Amino acid sequence: IVDGFDLVGAALGRVQVGDIIVGRRIDVGDKIIGLESNGIHANGLSLVRKVLLQEGIGLDQHIPEFGMTLGDELLRPTHIYVPEILDLLQSDIPIKALINITGDGLLNLLRIDREDTGFLIDNLPETPPIFEMIQSLGHLDASTMFSTFNMGIGFCIVVPPEYVPQVMLVLLRYHRRAWVIGHTIRDFENTVYIK
Repeated sequence: IVDGFDLVGAALGRVQVGDIIVGRRIDVGDKIIGLESNGIHANGLSLVRKVLLQEGIGLDQHIPEFGMTLGDELLRPTHIYVPEILDLLQSDIPIKALINITGDGLLNLLRIDREDTGFLIDNLPETPPIFEMIQSLGHLDASTMFSTFNMGIGFCIVVPPEYVPQVMLVLLRYHRRAWVIGHTIRDFENTVYIK
């Protein structure tokens, strides 16, 4: 609620039950492809406001690392990954899982429907400057950052290793930067391990 105005948005989708991808087919060694986010997206803004605005940084202050004002950085429209994901789903690539990285960061990988699978993240790209600023000024540990923000990865795709090149070609057509950020492991505690 903002100044007495309640702003709500919703989106609904429909899919045949047999076409739902929930991660049940994940195998040990499947690759996790992380798609680049373009900022904090829509999660963690309360913490951002607490950390940055209480530090006296104004929304209209130009931040050289961002190449824009803090307000413009925080209001970047969230990447929506629908076109490229639909393209992948219509291909012959066996997509094992699709995970939107929102609030809870990479812990969203645990939304899959497998209790014997963990995720080893060992190849993250450089953290975007907005997250470095939040962490530094807020004196926040890595655990808090990775469980609150996307840290530069906005969406993940899990595929067998041999299909990584094909996925990357599709993403390239949509001008999406992506990396193989890790792989799946057998883990009955269902954990995300970030190196």
